[in-house]
Amino acid sequence: MGLTVTNTNTLALLNILNRTTAAQSTSLLRLSTGKKINKGSDDPAGLIAVQSLNAELVAVNAAINNGQRANSVLDTADGALVEVGNLLAEIESLAAASTNSGGLSPAEISANQAQIDTAIASINSIIQNTTFNGKKLLDGQQSIRVSLDATAQTDVSDVRVFSRPTSQSSQSFAVNVVTAGAVASATLATAPSTVSAAEFAVAGNLGTATITVTDGEALTSIRDKIIATASETGVSASVSGGDLHIQSREFGDDAFVSASRISGDTDFVTVAHTTGTDANVTVNGQTAFVDGLRVSFNSNGTSGELFLTTAGNAAGTAGSITINGGGLTFQLGSSSSTQATLGVEALFSHQLGNSVAGYLSELKSGGANDLSSGANNAVLIARAAQTQVATARGRIGGFQKYRVETSINSLNATREALESARSIINDVDFAAETAELARLNVLTQSAIALLGVASQQSAAILSLLR
Repeated sequence: MGLTVTNTNTLALLNILNRTTAAQSTSLLRLSTGKKINKGSDDPAGLIAVQSLNAELVAVNAAINNGQRANSVLDTADGALVEVGNLLAEIESLAAASTNSGGLSPAEISANQAQIDTAIASINSIIQNTTFNGKKLLDGQQSIRVSLDATAQTDVSDVRVFSRPTSQSSQSFAVNVVTAGAVASATLATAPSTVSAAEFAVAGNLGTATITVTDGEALTSIRDKIIATASETGVSASVSGGDLHIQSREFGDDAFVSASRISGDTDFVTVAHTTGTDANVTVNGQTAFVDGLRVSFNSNGTSGELFLTTAGNAAGTAGSITINGGGLTFQLGSSSSTQATLGVEALFSHQLGNSVAGYLSELKSGGANDLSSGANNAVLIARAAQTQVATARGRIGGFQKYRVETSINSLNATREALESARSIINDVDFAAETAELARLNVLTQSAIALLGVASQQSAAILSLLR
């Protein structure tokens, strides 16, 4: 090739140096930002994918925050109910102690009553004032609202709905009693002409008590002795047609009575283990779970419970229940279809208990079941109230465990997968990019050195002209 002023080698080297420098700048940008895609031209398809993944991650992170907030709300309610349960246990203890009227002075029973009054006031205060972020949780504002038709108003009571489909604010449920529930009952003595001294044991769900009968004692007096031990046994008594009967205070298959003569008058017979009968109930044609007269149902995504009243405990329709919205609705995912609604019932003292046993407010001074009226009913009511609070805590805990926490766990796994996918597309491999930068640095330095060599050609031409 001839020696000319136009040095194509220099031009080629400059082009190579420009491309290398541009690649070097891109590599430096990637290393400084940590991203492979810093502008659309870097990877148009990848940019679209990254933006889509970013949008999904924003939604997933928001859903996780929602789930954590839901957990905090429910933890607040559960913590308050723990204290209510402790107070109810104390009330039951005081009521049980007061059944021992022969061993306690009137002043001691009065002191127990004062403590019960204070405990009930504390329960009402806790229920009234348990709040989260200004929202009251236990006073009924977060309950699922229900209405009853005319038949249901007399045949059912204590209707509580625990959850419902968020998308359906209105639902109706027909309640039908297939067979009525019954208490366990048996005849202990059949029209004895004269009662002689005797001793017999009466047993029921709660335990066993020994009854001592004196010569000539009236059946009504023996009945009262059996009733007086009801808090120990769960067994009541009645006199009808000259016969002495015993019966469980509760309905259902789990309720039982039995009696055995220990000594004395043979008119008091041994009663074999005799059980009651659970009612058989359908809700919207679906067989419900029934414990005595307590009916638990789960139909069309709605769960709840109710009690059959004395009027409703008979074969036939027990009316219709309609749900009218309400409840705490939580967003547990990144789409509207992942909402879930939980009902938190009001748990004031006049609502703790049930229509069968009675209500906690009746244990206050002057109430129908205060200690001056006999503590046996007070024990049963306090126990029923504890069961109700435990059920409420179980429902809240079940919602947390199986809806909220599982949703959070699933969302965390989703977030991990999305982060991984985004990283594969967009995050720079620092080891590979550093090696690439080192290669480009070598090429840049080589191109610069070679430009120096190419420039010698121009120097040779100048030397010829001198």
